[in-house]
Amino acid sequence: MDRCIKELVVISGKGGTGKTSVTASLAVLAGNAVIADCDVDAADLHLLLAPALQRRHDFYSGREAVIRSADCTACGVCASLCRYGAIKSAGEDNAGFAVDAAACEGCGVCVRFCPEQAIDFPERLCGEWMVSGTRCGVLVHARLGAAAENSGKLVSTVRREARRLAEAGNHPYIMVDGPPGIGCPVIASVGGATLVLVVTEPTVSGEHDLDRVLSLARHFNIPAAVCVNKWDINPEMTAKIEDEAEKNGVRIAGRIRYDDSVTRAQMREQTVVETKTPAAADIRRVWEKVREIMSALHA
Repeated sequence: MDRCIKELVVISGKGGTGKTSVTASLAVLAGNAVIADCDVDAADLHLLLAPALQRRHDFYSGREAVIRSADCTACGVCASLCRYGAIKSAGEDNAGFAVDAAACEGCGVCVRFCPEQAIDFPERLCGEWMVSGTRCGVLVHARLGAAAENSGKLVSTVRREARRLAEAGNHPYIMVDGPPGIGCPVIASVGGATLVLVVTEPTVSGEHDLDRVLSLARHFNIPAAVCVNKWDINPEMTAKIEDEAEKNGVRIAGRIRYDDSVTRAQMREQTVVETKTPAAADIRRVWEKVREIMSALHA
């Protein structure tokens, strides 16, 4: 990716910290940006940005077994070999077998050992990814299918397209709404980012989950900053979180106060900074600090 493009990935140790609300607001403040919703297991950035769909693409990953009923002799070899219980009798009197697509792990054992070669092994349709226009820039987003896997691969697809669009359109920023936690989708979201902004909350669980996320960032040598959301519900814990972060060389991006106007903005499909609320002023200060940090990293 063109190193003149700054990529900010907003993540959190758990869901519900306000990560998506912050990302949407920062995207509005950034202006000419490419936005990527990499929380593909539960994508919801579109609820705030009202995207107009431009392109839609199927996402295939892995394979699944499909038994051709016309060729199946009901010998039962496939069912006896399947360790996931994905192959069941298709009817009465042992008339044949069928694969439960939700249970199939795509290992291919049944395909390999079927004596009649009656099992196909096509690519699995796992979801879709889309490109849409919004009032604050182009949005690349996705939807993972029910019981589908490989969310990390779908995240990589979304980021790759976002980077391509940023380079093609000379966009200075890529704003990424990352998944919560520390699993595969998060790892796929943060690799190669300019800065990771971790949104946390001043609770015992928030402190614990923040430690895990910052450990992940350190492992991959990615610069990180911390933003404490709803800081005023527990000022003592906020101070403790910020002190610990600074001791570990993590930058403090700022604080956002508790503001029930945020919920009302969401109900109107608005980002926080598109309203005149106290929290909007806080987020604007966070964005100024984040821009300062990213500029220093690029210097």
